[in-house]
Amino acid sequence: MSKPITAVWPGRPHPRGATWDGEGVNFALFSENAEKVELAIFDEKGRREIQRIELKEHTDQVWHCYLPEARPGLLYGYRVYGPYKPEAGHRFNPHKLLLDPYAKSIVGSVNWSDAHFGYRIGHEREDLSFDRRDSAPGMPKCRVVDTAFTWGEDRRPNIPWHETVIYELHVRGFTLRHPEVPPGLRGTYAGLATTPVIDYLKRLGVTTVELMPVHTFVDDRHLVEKGLRNYWGYNSIGYFAPDNRYSATGQVSEFKTMVKALHSAGIEVILDVVYNHTAEGNHLGPTLAFRGIDNAAYYRLVPDNPRYYMDYTGCGNTLNMQHPRVLQLIMDSLRYWVTEMHVDGFRFDLASALARELHEVDRLGAFFDIIRQDPVLSQVKLIAEPWDLGEGGYQVGNFPVGWTEWNDKYRDTMRAYWKGDGGLIGEFARRLTGSSDLYGKSGRRPHASINYVTAHDGFTLHDLVTYNEKHNEANLEGNRDGHNHNLSWNCGVEGETDDPAINALRARQKRNLLATLLLSQGVPMLLAGDEICRTQRGNNNAYCQDNEISWIDWHLTEPKQKLLAFVQRLVALRREHPVFRRRHFFQGRPIHGTGVKDILWLNPDGREMTEEEWNQHHARCLGVYLAGEGLTETDERGRPITDANFLVLFNAHHEEIPFTLPRLAGGSRWLSVLDTAYEEGLAWDGVYMAGTPYPLQGRSLALLQQQTVSP
Repeated sequence: MSKPITAVWPGRPHPRGATWDGEGVNFALFSENAEKVELAIFDEKGRREIQRIELKEHTDQVWHCYLPEARPGLLYGYRVYGPYKPEAGHRFNPHKLLLDPYAKSIVGSVNWSDAHFGYRIGHEREDLSFDRRDSAPGMPKCRVVDTAFTWGEDRRPNIPWHETVIYELHVRGFTLRHPEVPPGLRGTYAGLATTPVIDYLKRLGVTTVELMPVHTFVDDRHLVEKGLRNYWGYNSIGYFAPDNRYSATGQVSEFKTMVKALHSAGIEVILDVVYNHTAEGNHLGPTLAFRGIDNAAYYRLVPDNPRYYMDYTGCGNTLNMQHPRVLQLIMDSLRYWVTEMHVDGFRFDLASALARELHEVDRLGAFFDIIRQDPVLSQVKLIAEPWDLGEGGYQVGNFPVGWTEWNDKYRDTMRAYWKGDGGLIGEFARRLTGSSDLYGKSGRRPHASINYVTAHDGFTLHDLVTYNEKHNEANLEGNRDGHNHNLSWNCGVEGETDDPAINALRARQKRNLLATLLLSQGVPMLLAGDEICRTQRGNNNAYCQDNEISWIDWHLTEPKQKLLAFVQRLVALRREHPVFRRRHFFQGRPIHGTGVKDILWLNPDGREMTEEEWNQHHARCLGVYLAGEGLTETDERGRPITDANFLVLFNAHHEEIPFTLPRLAGGSRWLSVLDTAYEEGLAWDGVYMAGTPYPLQGRSLALLQQQTVSP
């Protein structure tokens, strides 16, 4: 827009944000403590501020106006006036251009300078200084959008939890080096919607992609000055706007097209969302949006010294979930992504921070109550990262019914068991069978446990078996960042090697971990690229690495192709056999009419484990019998579900252990289905008689199916 707007009407306080109704645009901004609000209008390129319009109307603490001459594409921001009294929690500064918290599109990026800060950089006390430099030239701008989109027959796939296989990926890193994606679409939403990418996901067999943060986020100043950037995106500033850096067209419709294409292939889309903190940091951080609109309302401040922020996130601030308008912002954002963008669910970063009513974590807090009764949000997939960095923030197993959780106890147990740690078989058994000790007592089911061995935060699977220590030097923090407790094992040599024996062992360990993950009860989550040996060169905190360290290498060597085929086979096995994805926990009791338990734990002699054997520190080998005929479940039409009976054998010891196959009702022989000791996952389709030993190789997993045919 180049001409000044002449007509300004009162407008409405709802909906908040900039809303195009086909004739004009309504603007509405919440600020409880502001004294004056101005709407700043910019030219088409966002370089020149051409007009300021005072919002003289305010209703229920919402400032609003209607511009009948405004159209989609208009670029804007806000300037908010009020007291600059950090000691009282107020940090208003009208010299700082502010982003609309409800903006549906944000264009441009932060071009860092001292002008982005509300105080004079270098002053001894930020609360005793005030900066009058205009931040607008270095600020991104909000853009009015037309939300109309032709969804056609698009519908949510609605994959049942017990059939779900999650695939965590980064929009940019997943396709940036993909040779079959057109160069102009690589690293974008449109790139994810291309046929080669969707075909790959379908062949792999995953049902649900979990996208790392796509809400508009900010590259931290200290990273930019080092030549790095916030690659992961856990630094949100716009909760309604898909980040434009992942867009080939610059249009919001590109994200919608991606979702529609994935839905057409039967694949769900889940967003990793960061509602616990914003990109504005601590009391020394920049003024970009919330801080300048109403700092005291949007953030949790230290009660007896509101100059400072309550930091439960490790990122400098925490959004104030106690304030009804902040709670409304988050709920409006969630509903927007479901109703307007058609996403299928959310994974909540540091979710415990959202549950803090006062200081303690309250699992029945207002946030959870509101979601549970919401007719839209209660119907989508909800995943919690069940911890934050504050006192009492670790809440694994304590989230309400209707929620699932990242289960780090599963991750740590599986890593430790397969690297050979002792005294773990009891814990291993609990995690393998869905963690009923965590979720069963509250009435939740096995799908409440999101099982994973690797995720974006930490080593990739390849690095987990290649490095004992983190190697984060590229982050330029002296290798001090990132976790030290990785439960990794390099199999004898630190880093890459040409030693064929070590590489063979590493490949076997990858097969062990992947097979355990996909044969466990609960919902498996794969880290994108693990199935093709993705490496971060030992970096376990690659949050700032927008380069080959993080991007997936699609050059599929023979070892990568073999591992990919192995994972495809595992996912297919899980899909074909409901015994590996039960909807209810095992009971450990005999199945009616058979005398055989629904689950049976066996020692290498083929006998049921004793209490003493569970407690043996040296024990690293066990077997589990899964009775498919004991599912006691029905399908959507009420018909009984049955399956074959399986035996899974685990050996984390370095030597071969002959495992006597049990004599059980239902069949006298066992068919070898899978064995991680072999590159292809199986040496041959061998048949073994009950009562005879199975040669369970060192550090391997074997899966056998009971056959009913007599020899």
